Amino acid sequence: MAAAPAAAVLTPHDVSPSLLRRAIAASAVGNAVEWFDYGIYAYGTAYIAGALFPAHATQAMIFTLLGFAVSFLMRPIGGLVWGPLGDKIGRKKVLATTILLMAAATFCIGLLPSYSMIGIWAPVLLYTLRVVQGFSTGGEYGGAATFMAEYAPDERRGFFGSFLEVGTLAGFNGGALLMLLMIGITNEQQMLEWGWRVPFLVAGPLGIVGLYLRSKMEDTPVFTEMAEAENTASGRETLAELFRSFMGPLLKLGGLVIAVNVINYTLLSYTPTYLTQVIDLSDEHALLVPIVGQFVMMVLLPFAGALSDRVGRKPLWAASLVGTAVLAVPLYMLMGSGFTGAMIAFTVLGLLYIPQLATISATFPAMFPTHVRYAGLALGYNVSTSLFGGTAGLLNQWLIEKTGNTMWPAYYMVAACIVGLIALRFTIETKGVSLRGSHVPGTPEALQEQAELAGGSTGTASGAVTRDGSGLPAGSSQRTRGQRPGRPIRNRRPQR
Repeated sequence: MAAAPAAAVLTPHDVSPSLLRRAIAASAVGNAVEWFDYGIYAYGTAYIAGALFPAHATQAMIFTLLGFAVSFLMRPIGGLVWGPLGDKIGRKKVLATTILLMAAATFCIGLLPSYSMIGIWAPVLLYTLRVVQGFSTGGEYGGAATFMAEYAPDERRGFFGSFLEVGTLAGFNGGALLMLLMIGITNEQQMLEWGWRVPFLVAGPLGIVGLYLRSKMEDTPVFTEMAEAENTASGRETLAELFRSFMGPLLKLGGLVIAVNVINYTLLSYTPTYLTQVIDLSDEHALLVPIVGQFVMMVLLPFAGALSDRVGRKPLWAASLVGTAVLAVPLYMLMGSGFTGAMIAFTVLGLLYIPQLATISATFPAMFPTHVRYAGLALGYNVSTSLFGGTAGLLNQWLIEKTGNTMWPAYYMVAACIVGLIALRFTIETKGVSLRGSHVPGTPEALQEQAELAGGSTGTASGAVTRDGSGLPAGSSQRTRGQRPGRPIRNRRPQR
């Protein structure tokens, strides 16, 4: 009997504009909720310290910043759990779970009784909820970046990926503006008693919105292609293969993450504390400096992402790392001169940082093949972030107090940029390459595999798949002769 005619085909990224917009929104809103939490915690540090800790003001600030760092200790564990799970059951299901956990924990922080009411249990419960946040966040960013990258067209992955970071800054700035609003409408005592709690309670409804958006999405075309070929593995198998075959990408990712997140958490999270505790700016001015700078960054991020689609990710990263390394120290000197100097210095540092921030969600997912992408990104990203990013505020504050030198944030940035430049030297340029397949995108093996996949799809161009996402001609069987239904196919894993 004659074979059925091939159905119309779609590339994995050839989706309707409306579907692409919903995918961007579903990815970005979770990132916004995550960073909304970081924003309100960073900008409300002084009030959280006063409400939930008993110690002297300086010690209370350190303990509160330790609470910020505590969540990061759980992120690698979350990455170990959520990453392989996302490679097995899909990006969508894991992302729906992580946003729910993250928003619920943030909401509960707003309900915590004060130290005067329950004593030591107040900081204990705070740390416990921060652990839950860290565990859920361990799967959030890696999954959101993977989801965004696998939906975006290859030739515009930088542009669309930049909106994930627009969500980052929107969440962070939203938290800052809400905290600033509460400071403006309450007095010091009211802010200490209940005002700081309001932004945390807002996280609950935000999480529900994010859960709704993610629950309405289909999984990515790239993952669907792999899953329909029955090329998924257990979590243990995924981790074993990740460490056995992809240590190189893991190490390079770790080096780049050190650079991007030392700058990120030093500049975005620690700045309000730095400006109030070290530079002696008022609370309002300390919040206004990063708010204005981040609004400028939000506007420019898509332009930097689009530029990376033309010239590549590596040139933008190199310019950003070199520029930050050279100018960090003089800009922090300017920041210490007062409100105007702080505003100029923060904005310039933000502009230098934009080429990294705009392209990380296009660069990082492309460092791993499909079947270990979520796990590789979640683990590599979170280990480096936990060790160097999440501890940035605590380390900077401790070094300043121990040495009396207020330039430590600049020194930390310079060191991180040097590490990033070393990692960048060995990183593959992935501008415009496909994310399909079981080899690292951009390598000769990946290009050959994608050509073979294209050759196996009747009438398709490179990277095309049928409407059912299988990567095979419509109507053709996905089982080899003699294979029982349901038995996994492993023939698309890398040859070792």
